[in-house]
Amino acid sequence: MRRRTLISLASATALGGALAACGPAVTGEDPGTSGSGSDGGGSAAGTVRVGHLPSALFAPLYVAESKGFFADAGITLELTPLKSGQDGIPMLSNDQLDVMVAGFSAGMFNALEQGLAFKVVGSMGISPGDPENSPTALEVRQALIDDGTVTTVADLRGRKIGVAGGPGATGGYLLAAMLEEGGLTLNDVEVSNLSTPDQEPAITNGSVDAATPSAPFSTSMEEAGVASPIAVPAQGVTGTGVIYSEQFLGSDLAQTFFTALTKGAQELTADGPQSDEVYQILADTLGQEIDVLKASPMYSYLPDLAPQPEQLEAMQAVWIEAEQITYTEPIDVATIVDASYAEAAGA
Repeated sequence: MRRRTLISLASATALGGALAACGPAVTGEDPGTSGSGSDGGGSAAGTVRVGHLPSALFAPLYVAESKGFFADAGITLELTPLKSGQDGIPMLSNDQLDVMVAGFSAGMFNALEQGLAFKVVGSMGISPGDPENSPTALEVRQALIDDGTVTTVADLRGRKIGVAGGPGATGGYLLAAMLEEGGLTLNDVEVSNLSTPDQEPAITNGSVDAATPSAPFSTSMEEAGVASPIAVPAQGVTGTGVIYSEQFLGSDLAQTFFTALTKGAQELTADGPQSDEVYQILADTLGQEIDVLKASPMYSYLPDLAPQPEQLEAMQAVWIEAEQITYTEPIDVATIVDASYAEAAGA
């Protein structure tokens, strides 16, 4: 079992409810009337419309807002919670959002191939690769571990694995990264689309053999004795980031927003444990108990939140092979990445 503070099943379940119930942040404006204005991209009244998945995974956004980095730059955030990153893609393309901070997906690549325009401008959480303290793990049903049926990742061939969002979601890519350790691909297992809170019950009743929960749900499985981790994503693996709409790319606030966001990342420590102030910000934003957050391993963040094109290339290759992408000739990732905002912020 990974060396970390264990929490109760009730705490993990409460986190699932908190994330599902989290609403948009208060911006001081009427969400029905605020927006980016007629000149596009959030320039009017300094409002930037941001779609996000309410999760500690996107801590830089919440820390930057709470500590006033956006306000200091003259920016008012209009936060819109999303169920998945895929939900935000049409909103970016239809000028309903300026920015999306979320997970990447096969659907994102399909949208690009179909002509929808947006750019990946930054990264978010990056796996620390620490098997003792990873925010995501490949958890295997304990009975299969105990009787020796599964001793390595390779033993999962042909078995059913629960993944939030299914094979074409961020979790599918993270699973593929962990399966690679055993010489397997997504095509070698049966992937079941299971929300993270539903994965422990599914492992408990035997309807799946393994799952890829994030903390604290992975911790809960281990504490309950129903599963043990067999692999974690390697250091540097990431499936999330920052996307700008085509309209916002040319906005006067595009660089200002990104620089303020990186200031939030720079408030986070690189080795996992965060300051009490950061935990309080996340607790207030997500409606979660601080003890639960402190018990949960965290991803690391680059100080300039530079995009990771090599990870995008790896995602595209994984999803083409798994037939989650509708085309076979890879898109040139260089055409969908704009690192200039991270470079300017770092300078």
